[in-house]
Amino acid sequence: MAQHKIFIFDTTLRDGEQVPGCKLNAGEKIELALALENLGVDIIEAGFPVSSPGDFESVENISKVIKNATVCGLTRAIKKDIEVAAAALKKAKRPRIHTGIGVSDLHIKTKFNSNRDEILERAVEAVTYARTFVDDVEFYGEDAGRADLEFLARVVEAVIKAGATVVNIPDTTGYCLPHQYGEKIAYLINNVPNVDKAILSCHCHNDLGLATANSIAGVMNGARQIECTINGLGERAGNTSLEEVVMIIKQHESLGLYTDIKADQLNPISRLVADTMRMPVQPNKAIVGSNAFAHSSGIHQDGFLKNAENYEIIRPEEVGADSSKIVLTARSGRAALAHRFQKLGYNFDRDGIDKLYQAFLKVADVKKEVGDEDLKALAANNHPEVAIA
Repeated sequence: MAQHKIFIFDTTLRDGEQVPGCKLNAGEKIELALALENLGVDIIEAGFPVSSPGDFESVENISKVIKNATVCGLTRAIKKDIEVAAAALKKAKRPRIHTGIGVSDLHIKTKFNSNRDEILERAVEAVTYARTFVDDVEFYGEDAGRADLEFLARVVEAVIKAGATVVNIPDTTGYCLPHQYGEKIAYLINNVPNVDKAILSCHCHNDLGLATANSIAGVMNGARQIECTINGLGERAGNTSLEEVVMIIKQHESLGLYTDIKADQLNPISRLVADTMRMPVQPNKAIVGSNAFAHSSGIHQDGFLKNAENYEIIRPEEVGADSSKIVLTARSGRAALAHRFQKLGYNFDRDGIDKLYQAFLKVADVKKEVGDEDLKALAANNHPEVAIA
């Protein structure tokens, strides 16, 4: 099967920074940009240059230090925005201007007080103008998830003709179901005559918890770029999670897709972003949550100890996580208890574990988690003659 590369467009420094409380200073932005480049992302959206002097400076500084990745600046379909972005990106080795406008009838009528023909004209003008500054121009059709398909196809065809190298199809409000978003990408692939001259990109939000599923549906139907953030940070409920889409593509080889992301750096960069942006990762977060490789159910623990693949489809070290954890709770069984005692250096036979297990359950019913000190106390109180710690 032919392998198709999926370009990873990271917008942690732009969309991710829009999360309340996640504002970064210039030094922090540079540190994260360098970490993202080292991770293997293809495009780093460094900011929205016209929005503030600080954002302009950050995009400018990142442009100076990034050697391999494309550095991207966001704009509206406004000449001043495009000029400012071009100035901020002047030192970038691979600059990209990301410009666009709303394309759903709701946005056209209520946000822009306009009509489809005027929006189409503004889209073409923005791309044409951006191409006078850089060779790599990405166009976004905001709220494409709710846009009329035939009009969206007209816009995509027109902006590609005007010089867009990438066309972003955002599900801005996280509205689409996966099959709907996939069908939208497939429609554009099959109905835009010049679609082969550009890359279609997925930019999905997580308002209904479907950002990752929608992005995967998009690339399964012909999109070749995913716009995402570390830890799924982003406006409102967040964006597509980089670590999730990367590992889905890696796990499902039958998709015939790949990325250049170094998977063993996913957990380290997740922690770096969480610490730098002061936004903790929820424990049950896929791939990078503290419980992603933790097992507390007795049935799961027993199966895991017999063969880790019974309950883990990813090895922790594959994504740079600490080793799997057996967490002892009132739901844990004898196998897990024996395993933890062995790790502490104790050796009990089956009868010894049976006796300890009843005492363990009494402690577990009181405490949420039974720790190593609790186990040592259980051993000393119930089997001092057998324990060999």
